[in-house]
Amino acid sequence: MINEYEATKPMTADAVPVASHHETNADVISTLNGLIETCRNGQEGFKEAAEVIQRSDLKSLFYEFSQQRAEFVGVLQGLVRSLGSEPATEGSFSGAIHRGWMDIKSAVTGGSEHAILNECERGEDNAKEAYTDALNLNLPANVADVIRQQSQSIQAAHNKVKEMRDTESHKAATPGSF
Repeated sequence: MINEYEATKPMTADAVPVASHHETNADVISTLNGLIETCRNGQEGFKEAAEVIQRSDLKSLFYEFSQQRAEFVGVLQGLVRSLGSEPATEGSFSGAIHRGWMDIKSAVTGGSEHAILNECERGEDNAKEAYTDALNLNLPANVADVIRQQSQSIQAAHNKVKEMRDTESHKAATPGSF
């Protein structure tokens, strides 16, 4: 609460609010390109999971998430172009390693649903972290809005995958369940 003295006291230079620091154009582009790589990794990872999973509901879900990530890539690329740059065109090396690990794990486990769901959740954990890091930056409002919306969708996908994985774990732990 402001008392009468403070209300009549002239403003001094140190009382003027400092303009909030925005990331540089290069930083924004770099952040967007990082998210493009993250989404491409998710797109490829979910596509690969859909190709090896047997259950039709999971196959459909994984293809849906793969398509969602492709759409995210398109939106993020548009933002990069609007900032006067060319967007990233490929997924990251760590994503290729993650997809490779998924191949190895599914081959070793015979492509068990639980193992594949576990790997998808791990991939989604990485995506959530990348989006959280981006949201902690002081980005232009239009960029932050897009990232916030995509982050919410990634969180929802993560929760769905985790729920399905937990259900699969429960089934495996309960003898005689189908």
